[in-house]
Amino acid sequence: MAKKSAIEKNKRREKLVKKYAAKRAALKAQASDKNLPIEEQFAARLKLAELPRNSSAVRVRNRCEVTGRPRAYYRKLKMSRIALRELGSKGLIPGLVKSSW
Repeated sequence: MAKKSAIEKNKRREKLVKKYAAKRAALKAQASDKNLPIEEQFAARLKLAELPRNSSAVRVRNRCEVTGRPRAYYRKLKMSRIALRELGSKGLIPGLVKSSW
């Protein structure tokens, strides 16, 4: 089980990303638009830099929803390999059969 503080920090980041997503996208579009004058592009980049760092989607870490583990994460199932194996062994994931030989 991951530290509660790390899990909560990641949840706060996800909220900030959702809150600033539209504003960040608009500023990025302005900053990369070659038809605008260089001064306006630069101003858009400065405004983008003023936004909170944790509002960037890159800073969100994929974590297992069961245990909070940050590594060995399956995106499709939103859980780690360890949680997947445990739940699969108990028969709680439909269509998953643990092989044994």
